[in-house]
Amino acid sequence: MCGIVGLMIRNPALRGRLGEWAQPMLVGMTERGPDSAGIAVFTEPLDAGLRKLSLNAPAGFDWSALHAALADGESLEVRANHGTLTSPRPPSAVRASLAVAFPQLRVLSTGRAIDLYKDVGTPLEIATKYGLAGMAGTHLVAHTRMATESAVTPENAHPYTAGEDWCLVHNGSLSNPYSLRRKLEPLGIAFDGDCDTEAACRWLEWRMREGDTLEAALERGFDALDGFYTFLMGTHDALAIVRDGFACKPALVAETDDWVAIASEYRSLAHLPGVAQAKLYEPQPERIHAWRAAA
Repeated sequence: MCGIVGLMIRNPALRGRLGEWAQPMLVGMTERGPDSAGIAVFTEPLDAGLRKLSLNAPAGFDWSALHAALADGESLEVRANHGTLTSPRPPSAVRASLAVAFPQLRVLSTGRAIDLYKDVGTPLEIATKYGLAGMAGTHLVAHTRMATESAVTPENAHPYTAGEDWCLVHNGSLSNPYSLRRKLEPLGIAFDGDCDTEAACRWLEWRMREGDTLEAALERGFDALDGFYTFLMGTHDALAIVRDGFACKPALVAETDDWVAIASEYRSLAHLPGVAQAKLYEPQPERIHAWRAAA
């Protein structure tokens, strides 16, 4: 099962309504994924010298201790058990410091634009817990999960990230995630959980670090990724969706001049303003559909 959700606001004047419109989309996918959910929100990028890290903490974590340990130029915003740490230091240095001083924290994402929230619970519980309805930004990628092949944990919830300002959600199943892991782990690529989607995410990001464009990496994936899938991806300025050659997992796109919306089922699009006049279609098998946010 699982449900995918994507929304890009084309009209810059409406970007303050991103979360307001996205929350009913996410909640509409509850029956497809009631055990966990996640949301990656892309905002206007920070200055080139800054990065933000999305952090997940266990219940009862003392955020004041992290506040007290911040270096010069760093800031921390906390929502429930997630924190967004903004820093002028290289992300690798921040990660190393956190691993020593706060090993119970998990870094979910890194970049200039991405904020990532994911947790165990129903989509409505998670959207409410992290204040999705009040979030602003250019676009987002979200997912509701019904676990079939790995544990119900925050780290196995989608979206998955690798590198900077890149995330992926998946509806489907891959049969060869462990062969992908055996290829990537000797290259120094570490895994956080045991979900097949993480293997696809890290394999695609590895191909892009090797010089492939996203489109070229996805083309290679038609041969390397064994199974059936709909992948929805976000970068700092783009949304992209691709389905395998069988295209057996549902997906629907709606486009207007003001927004582009993607969901597994129409019920998650029905509330959007102007949807009755939107261009509606299913993404074609083995074809990459992508949209870029206006500057």
